[in-house]
Amino acid sequence: LGLFDEHIKEICDIVRKSGSFIYMDGANLNSIMGITKLSSVGVDVLHFNLHKTFSTPHGGGGPGAGPVAVSSKLASYLPVPVISKIKDKFILDYNRPRSIGQIKGFYGNISVLIKAYIYIRMMGSVGLKLASQMAVLNANYIMAQLKSHYHLTYDRHCMHECVLDGTIQAKKYGVRTLDIAKRLLDYGFHPPTVYFPLIIPEALMIEPTETESKETLDEFIQAMKEIAREAETEPEKVKSAPQTTPVARLDEVKAARQLVVRWRK
Repeated sequence: LGLFDEHIKEICDIVRKSGSFIYMDGANLNSIMGITKLSSVGVDVLHFNLHKTFSTPHGGGGPGAGPVAVSSKLASYLPVPVISKIKDKFILDYNRPRSIGQIKGFYGNISVLIKAYIYIRMMGSVGLKLASQMAVLNANYIMAQLKSHYHLTYDRHCMHECVLDGTIQAKKYGVRTLDIAKRLLDYGFHPPTVYFPLIIPEALMIEPTETESKETLDEFIQAMKEIAREAETEPEKVKSAPQTTPVARLDEVKAARQLVVRWRK
C-alpha cells in the first residue's frame, strides 16, 4: 500500500519471541534509508534491490542484483567464500563450518554491484537520506494533488509511492484503470503500476522516485486531472486510448496466448 507500518516493531518482537526470524524485502529502501535502522526494528535478513534504490539498471542493461544482509545471529550461515579482513589484508574465507556452502558463482553480477557501490559512495550518508526524503515528499505531493480526483482508500501520509484507484471513474463512467493508464501515453507519460496491490480495486500505484523535478510532477498531475475530466465528459476517448502512439491498444489476452516471437515480412 506504500504506507509506513506503524506496528512493525511490535510485529517483529512477537515473531522473534517465538524463536523465528524476520526476513524483509528490501525493494523500497528509498523511503527509509538514512532514516530507519532496520536491525533495531528487528529485521534479521534483508535483500537490497539495487535496481530500485541504488541507481543500477534493471532488465536489458542489468541484470539486477540483490545483495543479502543478515544479523549477527545468522552470519555464520552465510555462503562461502566470505570476505574477511585479517590485519590489513582481505582474504576469501572458506573455513566456516556452519556455512550453507557455495550457492553460485562467487562474483555474481559484478558490474551491477560496482555501479551501486559507486552511487552509494558518491551520494554519501547525507545524499542517501536526502534521496529518501525527496522520494517521500514527491509521492505525498502527488497524492495530495490527486486525491480529490481519484479515490484514495487510505488517506494518510504515504512512503515513496501512493496508491490511488479508478473506482469512481469505473463505476460512474465505465472508464477503468487500464483505460487511464493507456490515456497517459497520449500525454507522454509512461503509466504507473496498475491493478497492484491486489487488495485495492482498480489500483494505480504511482512511484515518482526522488529524481523527478516539481515541473515534471506538475505536468503528470495535470495530465491525470485532465484524464479524470475526460472520463466524465468524453469517456469513449479514454476507453479507446492511446490515439497518438505508433501502435494502438493491443489485445493483451491474445498476445499472451498466441506469442509471436520473431518478425515476419
